[in-house]
Amino acid sequence: MISLPILILLGVAGFYLGWNIGANDGGNCIGTSLGAGLVSFRRGALLVALFLVFGAMLQGDRVVETVGRGIVSSELPPVAVFLALLAGGLVVSSATILRIPVSTSQSVVGGVIGAGLVMGASVNLGKVAAIFLSWILCPAVAMVLSAVGYLLMRRILQHVTWTPRIQRILSWLVLVSACYAAYSLGANNAGNIVGPIGNLRQIPMSLLLLLSAAAMATGVITFGRGVAEAIGKGIVPLDLVGAFVVQMSMGLAIHLYSAIGIPVSTSHTVVGAVIGVGLVRGMQAMGRRKIAEIGIGWLATPTAAALLCFLLCSVFIR
Repeated sequence: MISLPILILLGVAGFYLGWNIGANDGGNCIGTSLGAGLVSFRRGALLVALFLVFGAMLQGDRVVETVGRGIVSSELPPVAVFLALLAGGLVVSSATILRIPVSTSQSVVGGVIGAGLVMGASVNLGKVAAIFLSWILCPAVAMVLSAVGYLLMRRILQHVTWTPRIQRILSWLVLVSACYAAYSLGANNAGNIVGPIGNLRQIPMSLLLLLSAAAMATGVITFGRGVAEAIGKGIVPLDLVGAFVVQMSMGLAIHLYSAIGIPVSTSHTVVGAVIGVGLVRGMQAMGRRKIAEIGIGWLATPTAAALLCFLLCSVFIR
């Protein structure tokens, strides 16, 4: 039985990580709407926060087992779990301050791997390979969906007279797609936050999912503006059609992997979807410098989290 102070400490670390996920990944859901000039950040963030909660509570448990039990072979001690969550949160905090959308899934997985190595637990290489492969395939799927969807939407709208009514319909579609993307984000990332804690089997899963939902909602409302602007304006300036297609493509791709319990990167996925639109519109429309920055962040995130957690565990456990 784990003592109450340790459980509270784990809850604080989980909330901190969830806050970071909301701050960094929540902007992915509203960034394209913000870039299209459809909604203010304040209103968009509130909308995203609401549907993050729905996704986490209704389908968040499917990724919990993968993160909690599938990466390392044995149960990590509470201190190692705390340090893994702390390391993941610190890495994402740094990226959020720099306005770089990074993979929180990579950060958490890297932290768990680092803790497992220090504790002598064998790493499930097959599961890790499947997760790494998903980080490549999920944005590729989103890119294809986005490119095809944007082409289809342009063809359909060629035969439609652009009226205020059509614009209102598209605006509503963009908001609906933002809500769906937020739902998918909550469903996929709740497991990243509470998976290592859930593996300790000390706190009811419903309470853990509520903790993760509240943490992500708080993060997107309080600190998500920078990443939202980077996504909405730094890669490809999007119109209403582009914003709708990107958000739907992102939501579909993430929801697919959430259903099979694989943690994926919402940052990878939304950038893949935005690039899909950019490819249709022409490469000159794409902010290549921002894409390069994001690419560096993708490579550095799991490595930094694993190394940081390894060092923290080496100091405080051994």
